[in-house]
Amino acid sequence: MPNDFLSFFLAWMSAPRRVGAIAPSGAALADLITREITAATGPILELGPGTGAFTYKLLKRGVRQEDLTLVEYGSDFMKLLQMRFPGARVVWMDAGRLATERLYDGAPVGAVVSGLPLLNMSTRKVVSIIGGAFSYIRPGGAFYQFTYGMSCPVPRPVLDRLGLRAKLVDRAMLNVPPAAVYRLTRRPQMKVITRSLAPEASTTVKPDRQTSRDCTTAAWMKDANSGCGSNGRDFSSGWNCTPMNQG
Repeated sequence: MPNDFLSFFLAWMSAPRRVGAIAPSGAALADLITREITAATGPILELGPGTGAFTYKLLKRGVRQEDLTLVEYGSDFMKLLQMRFPGARVVWMDAGRLATERLYDGAPVGAVVSGLPLLNMSTRKVVSIIGGAFSYIRPGGAFYQFTYGMSCPVPRPVLDRLGLRAKLVDRAMLNVPPAAVYRLTRRPQMKVITRSLAPEASTTVKPDRQTSRDCTTAAWMKDANSGCGSNGRDFSSGWNCTPMNQG
């Protein structure tokens, strides 16, 4: 929009670290950050929409205004967003409070689109924003973040702490300045498969007093040498190190 540059520039002048850019995102970046989103994605949470550059593109992708929740902290941008997207839910709040302000019942969100300047924020705030956003994202959903930097704007320790992984979607070289978009998703859960040591139901086990004592002795020796946990389980081999009652 013609006046968007002036609105953005004035907002940047008053709070440069919070706004993070002197001009709204260009069409190339808006195309890229919304590339994987369709009408079927479901509810969309947008963080830091500013003047609505990404929001307009989401509507062109088929997303309904009723499926949009726009979280904006700039009061001037709030009024503009309410006027431009009357069917969307526009929330005036700091995105760092996402974990404490319940915006949804459960986790229905299919995608989060972030225009926040994460590189200008403390690690603690980045954790609050991304962790809070993922509390609303359903399984299989994604968090899309752009950056003007050369690498992912979310540090590896933060990804590890939140159990996430980041993948470069692509770079918008025609944007001014050039930008990149990263997709954050949950890491696959590790499945621990344990082999049952119990005999099959059809097998008859004959008690053997001497064998019982030998196994007990071996189990205690393994406990001393291999470091069983306090619950009697050796996590490195799967042996049961719990001592048997001796008769």
